[in-house]
Amino acid sequence: MRTNIVLDDELMQEAFRYSTSRTKKELIHEALRTFVEIKKKRDLRDLKGKIRFKKDYDYKALRKGA
Repeated sequence: MRTNIVLDDELMQEAFRYSTSRTKKELIHEALRTFVEIKKKRDLRDLKGKIRFKKDYDYKALRKGA
């Protein structure tokens, strides 16, 4: 999709410092992919009360294997 937008030059320069992208197009694509990835991750607070553990579940036993 082709579009024209006005970008904040200072923000673009700062974004380039955190990125390996070499062009504005690459940087925008990277930013969009990162944005989508972050939004897809569920906030742990959304899981509150939705996970039920077995009564005999021993999380400490799992640590012994590490």
